[in-house]
Amino acid sequence: MKVAIVGSGPRGVSVLERIAARLAEGPVHEAVEIFLIDSHRVGTGRIWREDQPRWFLMNTVADEVSAFSGPPDGGPARPGAGPSLAQWWSSVDPEYPGPNSYAPRALHGRYMRFLLDTIEKHLPERVRLSPVHDCVDALERSGGGYRLTLRGGTRLTADRVVLTTGHTRPELTGNQRLLAAHAAGHPGLRHIAGDSAADMPLDEIPAGSTVGVLGLGLSFYDVMAALTEGRGGHYDEDGDRLVYRPSGSEPVIVAGSRSGMPLPARGRNQKHHDHRHRHVLFTTERVLARGRHGRLSFADDALPWLLAEVELVYYATMLTARGEPGKAAAFEAEVVAAAESGVPDVPALAAGHGLADVPRIDLDAQARPFAGRHFAGPEEFTRALTDALAEDLAHADAGNVDDPLKAALDVIRDSRAVIRSLVDFAGLTPVSHREEFLGWYVPRSSFLAAGPPRARLRQVDALLRDGVLRVVGPDTRIRPHPSGRFGVHSPYVSGSEILVDTVIDARVPTPDMRLDPHPLTRGLREKGIWTSYVNHGADGDRFDTGGVAVTGPPFHPVDRTGRPDRGLYVLGIPTEHTRWFMQGGSSRPGFWTDFVQNADAVAVDVIASAVVASDVTVPASASAPPLPARTG
Repeated sequence: MKVAIVGSGPRGVSVLERIAARLAEGPVHEAVEIFLIDSHRVGTGRIWREDQPRWFLMNTVADEVSAFSGPPDGGPARPGAGPSLAQWWSSVDPEYPGPNSYAPRALHGRYMRFLLDTIEKHLPERVRLSPVHDCVDALERSGGGYRLTLRGGTRLTADRVVLTTGHTRPELTGNQRLLAAHAAGHPGLRHIAGDSAADMPLDEIPAGSTVGVLGLGLSFYDVMAALTEGRGGHYDEDGDRLVYRPSGSEPVIVAGSRSGMPLPARGRNQKHHDHRHRHVLFTTERVLARGRHGRLSFADDALPWLLAEVELVYYATMLTARGEPGKAAAFEAEVVAAAESGVPDVPALAAGHGLADVPRIDLDAQARPFAGRHFAGPEEFTRALTDALAEDLAHADAGNVDDPLKAALDVIRDSRAVIRSLVDFAGLTPVSHREEFLGWYVPRSSFLAAGPPRARLRQVDALLRDGVLRVVGPDTRIRPHPSGRFGVHSPYVSGSEILVDTVIDARVPTPDMRLDPHPLTRGLREKGIWTSYVNHGADGDRFDTGGVAVTGPPFHPVDRTGRPDRGLYVLGIPTEHTRWFMQGGSSRPGFWTDFVQNADAVAVDVIASAVVASDVTVPASASAPPLPARTG
């Protein structure tokens, strides 16, 4: 039996780890060869490769990351039982900085290579792993299996193919296409499209030039680091602030975004690595039981319960912080009791516990802190931004358990699995999916629940004071300028326009199989093996998501005839919008998140013909539900 896994980032290696763990459970009745194929680095993929600079950091503490599907059990590390990233880091690095540290992405790449080596050492006798460093440009059905054509000219055949192809570089659209064309027509200008910062040609930007950066999210922090620390600059401690010491090789960074606020910091971690938030209001069962529209409206049916959960944690944490844990418990009990009659008015109940003067959490205000404000000039805006950074850092320093705001916003992050259970496979109406969820909620949740380490905001503050970084303001716009350069400005900050020679799109490209120019994706699309998932409404409304249409677990692609291809599997980023938040790159130590559940569901199905069915125990989480309604 031959299995090909195309793409060896976290998703692909997780499937391999679960295949190896499952095969180790019982006798293997036929030889199995597994091809692990990657065009960049087998075992890490492109995003996590080991040769990227140390200043590109993860945004999850190492204690909360594991590439193994089970924790150490006293035996050797092997598929199904191995160390978390933090445990491994502490064992290989004498300068391991301790718990709750953020690892460089390159270090995570080394950890993934350790996992791959561990898998290979513990494969059963009749199972062979064949790493293939090449790019798959075509896949077609051949007999009872598949033929893969590699860019180097090799052809492979396989009985099962798992496609975990990860981030791609989609075709440019809209304003980015306009900016790229402007740069192409003017010598000396550059347009750098959205991508991993480690793969951007940032070294080509001249020292002292002016660079416009669109986006203030996680990719912005990577670009910022590459153009400062990566140019030889460094930071010194000065009390509770940092001072930036430039090398003289930096460009001037002119940045902005819709909000005008760099992504807020994650709260100082105070949670054990196996912490799980216990939802008492926002549960799948409660939302589905009370939904009034058949399929759900996110704004009407789900969001009120999520906000109530967020507010419950906010006010309860505030009571605890005031030294009244007993009152906090009584408050929670009162809220839960009130929920039996519908969405509770949490702020009103909190008022009865002495919190009437506490402002409620407003996701719009948190995510758009400068909305509705106009600034007389760049200096006024910079002062407001500096104040906002200081306020956010004060909350983050207090911790994600002790600080009411950061504890409450962590609920958004901890609610992803519940949200997926509600929205995946057209759980929402088309208009709600497109406008309420992707259009309104997702940008706000991404802003509030996926922040960088606190050190990054301290660096932003230092760079603003040094003048290496300027943030132009909210609703930043970059346009071709009559001078032949690019103009960057905010319509809400008078006199904010700055002319730049380079434009960097520091936003992660949105996955869309319709815009992916890669030969493999294009060929799968043209052959009808991959189709775009369409959410159809009862009233004729439709939302073509751009995500690959797949079944439920084990995630077979649905072809243009409406049939699932039982020998193919698609997992992760290509299915974004058919499912939600497929960019997650790891599981949590000590328990199976849906990241591992998904990989195991694929693994169980892949090896079904190589083992006797009774040899494999399929957990409930891995059993395949009925085929979702497929349209398109």
